Amino acid sequence: PGLQYLAHVDQLLVQQKVELLEVFTGFETKNKYVVTNSMGQRLFYVVEDTDCCTRWCFGPIRPFDIRVLDSQQHEVLHLSRPLRCQGCCCPCCLQELEVTAGGQVIGLVKEEWAFLRPKLTVMRPDGTPVLRIGGPICQCALCSDVSFPVLSADRSREVGNITKQWSGCVKEMFTDADNMGVSFPMDLETNMKATLLGALFLIEFMYFERQN
Repeated sequence: PGLQYLAHVDQLLVQQKVELLEVFTGFETKNKYVVTNSMGQRLFYVVEDTDCCTRWCFGPIRPFDIRVLDSQQHEVLHLSRPLRCQGCCCPCCLQELEVTAGGQVIGLVKEEWAFLRPKLTVMRPDGTPVLRIGGPICQCALCSDVSFPVLSADRSREVGNITKQWSGCVKEMFTDADNMGVSFPMDLETNMKATLLGALFLIEFMYFERQN
């Protein structure tokens, strides 16, 4: 319930809200986001559920629960990220994300071991790979977007994209509030569209969330 609209879209835009307390004090607050369609219509409101100690101690690698809410503030998706290592030095404890809806797991996102380029796999609950996500060697780009191609399970073709959009010099320099987007085939099953949205948030934390 609440995810039916995803069947009729092939793109979602995610804008992180700027928190003034975080800007002026450097104290990491709970992240909040707005998800819209390509026409700018608000679809979901997203809130991070972590305590201040977790945010302060673990920074960008922190475990989290993220709630995706509809316009009536009903939870339609729940994203859970356990505390894991990040980087090629720890291949046995890589990043992962579990996506649930209505109390049931509908998808998984798992980081693959890679020496330089980011690699993630989008899976069904039983672990069957559905999509692969790649990325650039360097995730920093001045005055340009950073693209993470979404590939078919066999990596033979590109079917979508997760993009971190350039937000302007002032916002990029003084805040860690990001604008991101995800595109996918219109006929992709709804659960996998929702899981790709979860992958967007995992990528946002892994590569673009900064420790204040």
